[in-house]
Amino acid sequence: MKKIDVLVIGSGVAGLTLAIKMAERHPDKKVCVLTKTHKEESNTRYAQGGVAAVWNFETDSFEKHIADTLDAGDDLCDKNAVEIVITEGPKRVKELIEWGTRFDKNIQQYDLGREGGHSENRVLHYKDLTGWEIQRALNEKAQSYPNLEYYDHYFAIDLITQHHLGRQVTRLTPDVKCFGAYVLNSRNKEIETFLSKVTVIATGGAGQVYKTTTNPSIATGDGMAMAYRAMARMENMEFVQFHPTSLFNPAIENPAFLVSEAVRGFGAILKTPEGDEFMEKYDPRKSLAPRDIVARAIDNEMKMRGQDFMSLDCRHLEKDAFIAHFPTIYEKCISLGIDPMKDLIPVVPAAHYICGGVKTNEMGRTSVKNLYACGECSCTGLHGANRLASNSLLEGLVFAERIVQDISQCIDSVKFQNGISDWDATGTTDPKELVLITQSIKELKEIMSSYVGIVRTNIRAKRAFARLHLLYQETERLYTSTTISPQLCELRNLITVAYLITKSAAMRKESRGLHFTTDFPHKYPFLEMTLM
Repeated sequence: MKKIDVLVIGSGVAGLTLAIKMAERHPDKKVCVLTKTHKEESNTRYAQGGVAAVWNFETDSFEKHIADTLDAGDDLCDKNAVEIVITEGPKRVKELIEWGTRFDKNIQQYDLGREGGHSENRVLHYKDLTGWEIQRALNEKAQSYPNLEYYDHYFAIDLITQHHLGRQVTRLTPDVKCFGAYVLNSRNKEIETFLSKVTVIATGGAGQVYKTTTNPSIATGDGMAMAYRAMARMENMEFVQFHPTSLFNPAIENPAFLVSEAVRGFGAILKTPEGDEFMEKYDPRKSLAPRDIVARAIDNEMKMRGQDFMSLDCRHLEKDAFIAHFPTIYEKCISLGIDPMKDLIPVVPAAHYICGGVKTNEMGRTSVKNLYACGECSCTGLHGANRLASNSLLEGLVFAERIVQDISQCIDSVKFQNGISDWDATGTTDPKELVLITQSIKELKEIMSSYVGIVRTNIRAKRAFARLHLLYQETERLYTSTTISPQLCELRNLITVAYLITKSAAMRKESRGLHFTTDFPHKYPFLEMTLM
């Protein structure tokens, strides 16, 4: 049994920023970061486009960035959360730069990109590897604090609450508290107890719930599922953002390769495989419309035409500048026999980001006491019904700071909980057939991609519920009878997240942002059934 002052589950931009700041300001406190693979692997690492922040106040302003965010969110953003992130964001980005993060420059000034939904150039980037660069800088910075400990290959199974003291805990139980987490050491297969005064979930997204996703294989919604089982409030889970332009590859990659929105901001144009533009039919901003609009447009064109992909035209762009800005994208295309300077790039929408998650307040607190959530697994109210491009890294930075401020005020009054038992695996045996788990994951992805994707209906949701219930029953029987493995836990978490997405989608009787249903194709602003 380990005793930790601040337990951070997840090592992306949100978790690491928070851990670094906590360790720096409180050298007497023990800060622990858990990551289920190695510390370099996270959703953050795969972010290509950049981080949006008002930088050039001569042409840009907080008011413009706020207006763009509210517009993209389709009237469901929490305006207070939007104002907090946009106004505090530039200071947090400057801290990243002070910690060693590099962003591209034009001579002395930063090279600010523009992406869909933005009215100005405000996206700081490092080529097309911005997330990788931020992750690199944070990992190096974290090594300088002796009170910050990394635990690689440690998989968080469940949050510890009063339930583990033998009490009945339901969604109506007042004052639910978190006391830490049960964690599987993937190397020796032992389940360890991490007691903590404060626990922070920073586990990223859940793109792996779909068959095609730009998210890495670790994005299985672990934090969201754990928080839901701990009776935390969830919000806006129906709003799943599909990135309009993942690279179409008949071989099917996991994750799908992302062709950054910054490419369209650089001047690339969406076209049919025959070379005809089509976005003017859907939005006056054409290829630079917000992601929900572009993804639905591509999906609609593919279905109408019976084609497997649409195309991105970069042939008119200056070659040297394109390669300088997007070296990874260029090299990937060339490796598949596609020359962006001569050929149209085939693209398809792919699951990319969940705008909902664990409901938090303006300081990152969840409805469970001593439990915080930060980054994609949280729902702060910033994104509403659709995330504005490159606002996600900014959100993680801003709320990491706010959570540290809040923890600093209360941590000395929090005590470790006594009476927590170690994990009991009595009566379980090693699974005889891992194919049961892998096949269930495949079935889950098919269910969600077919029935709860870009376009939804009541009939599809009903069918998804029925199939998910069968998977849930089968998986729970495995969970109670076999020894714990990361694969089994991921399956269990994916089923939970799939259920939450489907349930939320079925509850919303309107089309809003990323949620489009043919049964209710119009928007009704008075209907906001988002909490559960």
